[in-house]
Amino acid sequence: MQVAVYMSIAKELESEVLRDYRPGDYLPSESTLAGRFAVNRHTVRRAVDELVSQGLVLRQQGKGNMVLSRPADYLLHSGAHYTANVLEQGSLPRCEVLQSRAIKASERIAERLGVSCDSKIIHIRTFRRTDGVPRALIDHYFADMSWWPVLKHFKCGSLHAFINKEIGIQLVRKQTRVRAQIASPELCRQLQINHSIPVLKINTINLIKDTQIVAEHSCSNTRSDFVELVMEH
Repeated sequence: MQVAVYMSIAKELESEVLRDYRPGDYLPSESTLAGRFAVNRHTVRRAVDELVSQGLVLRQQGKGNMVLSRPADYLLHSGAHYTANVLEQGSLPRCEVLQSRAIKASERIAERLGVSCDSKIIHIRTFRRTDGVPRALIDHYFADMSWWPVLKHFKCGSLHAFINKEIGIQLVRKQTRVRAQIASPELCRQLQINHSIPVLKINTINLIKDTQIVAEHSCSNTRSDFVELVMEH
């Protein structure tokens, strides 16, 4: 009977969180909720535990139970692009170019791009925000140096859309590798997260459409609390 009670409360609170609360809001205190549902605080705590386990709420010692951002779906298919995915979720993406340069390819990057080690390649680092909140730091590496006179002028928006418009080439995703890792203190500062939130390390290989030519390798550090990867089959 007790299990049914706390699960019922958890279900009602879940509906209210999804409907009535914004990220950063706090739930009423557990004593207030206990009074509302006419149960003891232990039962309320178990109900809130359910929301915590679902990633809807974060317990903050001395502050209360804070509602978290709900992750947006990020579709992983051959035509998937960051900006288009975010726009489809109804959010407003922003892109800032932090670095744009020609460099010598490291052994790892050269292997991903299929070029010889120490070949000259293009490196662009972008910082992505959604509705003003930091979301991802992405390093883009391009194999074809003939693109450099154009790419060095990229400043904002969708990088792939820019390439399509200015160079006349469409890129498609060939491979995506994803792993979770603990963020460095510097990355925590940039993405405005605490060390308890892992980042998703997303490495992609992009081809020129209708060819097997590798044009880009990208490496993204993405907040795991902001995105849920959806793989279409």
